[in-house]
Amino acid sequence: MILLWLLVVVALGIPVLALLGDGRRGRWIFMTINFAVFLLSLLAAWEFLRHGPLTALADELRMDALSLILVLLNGVIGLTTAWFSASYWQQEVEHHHFSKGRQRLYHAMFQSFLATMFLALLSNNMGILWVALEGATLSTVLLVSLQRSGESLEAAWKYFILCGVGLAMALFGTILLYFAAQPVLGDGAKALLWSALHQHASQLNGTVLTLAFVFVFVGYGTKVGFAPLNTWLPDAHAAGPSTVSAVLSGLLLNVALYAILRFKSLTDAASGTDFAAHLLLAFGLLSLLLAAFSMLRQHDVKRLFAYSSVEHMGLIAIAFGLGGPLAIFAGVLHMMGHSLAKSSVFFSVGRAVQEADSRELKDLHGILKLRPTLGWSLLLSILAIVGMPPGSLFLSEFLIVVASIQRAWFTTPLLLLGLEIAFAAIFPRLLHMLLGEPRTPQVLVRAGGFSPIFLQLFAVLLLGVWIPAALAGWMHNVVGILQ
Repeated sequence: MILLWLLVVVALGIPVLALLGDGRRGRWIFMTINFAVFLLSLLAAWEFLRHGPLTALADELRMDALSLILVLLNGVIGLTTAWFSASYWQQEVEHHHFSKGRQRLYHAMFQSFLATMFLALLSNNMGILWVALEGATLSTVLLVSLQRSGESLEAAWKYFILCGVGLAMALFGTILLYFAAQPVLGDGAKALLWSALHQHASQLNGTVLTLAFVFVFVGYGTKVGFAPLNTWLPDAHAAGPSTVSAVLSGLLLNVALYAILRFKSLTDAASGTDFAAHLLLAFGLLSLLLAAFSMLRQHDVKRLFAYSSVEHMGLIAIAFGLGGPLAIFAGVLHMMGHSLAKSSVFFSVGRAVQEADSRELKDLHGILKLRPTLGWSLLLSILAIVGMPPGSLFLSEFLIVVASIQRAWFTTPLLLLGLEIAFAAIFPRLLHMLLGEPRTPQVLVRAGGFSPIFLQLFAVLLLGVWIPAALAGWMHNVVGILQ
């Protein structure tokens, strides 16, 4: 029942914010709704601890260890984004002179995006999973184009076209999945229930499922940002508000990869081969290297960290492509650490962009002297995202490198090369942003809003030195689900 309540509360926020989501009132309603969603996600975790996997609506809704971890992550980042947005969005409204209608659109579409993320994670039906990701695309197109400038409209159009084509391919892959399952599970919705498919995976047609996985991988891989399908991602991050960039990197990419992993577990069992793992490994390495080299050429701070998201999703894909308990554990840990750290990066960068009224790196100098709190939030969040110890990203990257040596040693030099180039692309820019000669900025903001950033960074630090026993148990359960 808790799963249904979670979806109802997050979805009811959409019409409420569409009607009342303007001004100070709208910001507080947005934060209150997502605080309630966060509490419900904690309650779902407690129920999971007591009873194991949860189901509802005749097994149409289901939460296992993999979806639980991402549900908790969605609850945390949804709350911190709403919290940060309360002050950040006020400055955006004043600077861009957004009307009350535009403010209601922002909050309603943001809540719609969060609702589709929860639906994707809690649905046991692979067809509903596709519908949820399509809904997320429509919501975020409106968020990316919010400023109605030439740049934002172009970015939103590119995002809509590329992800729309990708999702059409994912739909065809889902149809092929049904075609493979129907002889075994019969007609109707049961043939698309992941739990039933997983139980009978060895009886499914391996050839058809392998073909289905190719379409699904390309389709959902477009939303993950795998190279060379990632061209929409830097434009969308650069053009939209920083809060939108935070959830695109922190939530959407994870959920799209989650969909691929669900299909991968079925394909592995049906085909008895490592085809899906090899595809993940190859495109993970390609994404890591292409993103790392692309970061060297960036002059826009938001595009720089958009490519960083591509790099990290490549790392996660490598982990799941390598397979085995160690690599899968590291992949799940990296998903959590990246979401928390990257959303913190975009929160901090959003503040810096408001201060300078520019996204150009050449205009972002001396932040530590001009705004010490902002400077420390930038320093700590960027150190976390480049994998400095003792953060969780350092631990997960170390474990991925160890797994690559154990299971596919020839990938290790490429993996290390990508990590080194990414560090070389970000760290010198960080020093200039913090310690460079201060320039007189156009001061747009003297507000707070840094508490959610530091809380998330504390979580990243904590996961690097201590993983709670319950969370570690869930992560080990994920190994059993995906192997």
